[in-house]
Amino acid sequence: MSTLTKVLERNIKVIEKNADLTEGRFRLGHHLMPPVGWLNDPNGLCWYKGRYHVFFQYAPFDVEGGLKFWGHYTSEDLVDWKYEGTALYPDSPYDCHGVYSGSALAESEKLHLFFTGNVKIDGDYDYINEGRETSTLHVESEDGIHFGDKEEIISFEKYPEEFTCHIRDPKVWKENDRYLMVLGGRLKGDKGAVLVYESENLKEWKFKHIITTPEAFGYMWECPDYFGKKFLSVSPQGLKREEFRFQNIYQSGYFPVKEDGSVDERDFREWDMGFDFYAPQTFTDNSGRRLLIGWMGMPDAEEEYTNKTIDEGWQHCLTVPRELRVKAGKIFQYPAKELERLRKEKTILDDEKSIVEVRVEVNEGFDLLIEDIAVTDRSFQISMGGQMLFKYENEIAEIGFSEIAGAGRNKRKAKVSELNNIRILADTSAVELYLNDGEIVFSTRYYPDREDLQLKVKGGKFRGNLWNLRKMIFTK
Repeated sequence: MSTLTKVLERNIKVIEKNADLTEGRFRLGHHLMPPVGWLNDPNGLCWYKGRYHVFFQYAPFDVEGGLKFWGHYTSEDLVDWKYEGTALYPDSPYDCHGVYSGSALAESEKLHLFFTGNVKIDGDYDYINEGRETSTLHVESEDGIHFGDKEEIISFEKYPEEFTCHIRDPKVWKENDRYLMVLGGRLKGDKGAVLVYESENLKEWKFKHIITTPEAFGYMWECPDYFGKKFLSVSPQGLKREEFRFQNIYQSGYFPVKEDGSVDERDFREWDMGFDFYAPQTFTDNSGRRLLIGWMGMPDAEEEYTNKTIDEGWQHCLTVPRELRVKAGKIFQYPAKELERLRKEKTILDDEKSIVEVRVEVNEGFDLLIEDIAVTDRSFQISMGGQMLFKYENEIAEIGFSEIAGAGRNKRKAKVSELNNIRILADTSAVELYLNDGEIVFSTRYYPDREDLQLKVKGGKFRGNLWNLRKMIFTK
């Protein structure tokens, strides 16, 4: 451990020492969040030696962002979590301006982490076409907690010349007897693309080809993920915002991959229609399930909306783990089954009345499941004390927030041909809505100004259950 590493480690431990993951009005009950400071992209998601590992982009010294490290959580069951501390520090010549995003490859005896090292050269540069070095780095671990020396496996000097300095976020997987990697990139001329590399030993990597769309689909593709030989997930920047799609400043979605390995922008489907979702990553666990976790935040959105947790000294969280299922070429996402273990007492909602009302405790969180919906009025609505409103009418689903609860967030929409069921996972300052078994998802931060709210359901026949949720156990 270098002297710089020791200093960084000591300083982080000092500021984390008094951090309590359960203290604060808006501290979350079933979403992973930083002990202090800032969190963004999920990194290094994997199952390794009997535990789930979730790393994340972490800026412990600045609630608004800043110098990036990797924080680390582990769990045996996706329900209760242990904070393992800071896993990677910006302490080498390759990453002195930030340990950027990446992935994990879990093999029988070793856990491999791959990530981007960020270096910004002092001077008058645009840091797009010049002035930035972003090499791909690698570290190993035999226990998933302690990591060895960093090594540069792809130098920034060896990337294809047609790319700008913006190449990052390696995702690595094994396919038969070889290893493959995708990197997100920005071509000269402002066109997003993915670079594909191949290796036999995880040390020496050979460039294979580029994946992009015929026409420019955004100027940069971040956080690529290739899985099942069928889907390419990216987070494109630079798409024109529209009423029913691309509503945020940046987007995240996936392409079905054609037999020839190409993708088409017309096939792109967004992962999430809410205000706060970006940079998702997937992995396969020991049972063979493919799980997804995303950042419940949005880059560069501070001019439009904010997070009230800033006053508590922290910002942002991750989504709950979602299990992915493919139906007719479309990916459905739904909360992992294990989260049902958080449910406490159940309230059966009676739809014999024209309006069903029940009080819910926002400071604990709740799980609402409404099935077999038959819209009998002009619209079907679920409201929470005027703080949040979900509305479905004329084949359009919409979520909206009050000025106080939204903290600048107003409305988001999605086209849905019919509404069969809806599940709402509500936390103290986060809510995820799953429509039609996860065909459409809305993820958003929100900040209700009361600890309990009147939940109202009206406009249809249905079967409904409501569970209060216990908080996850967070340990350090």
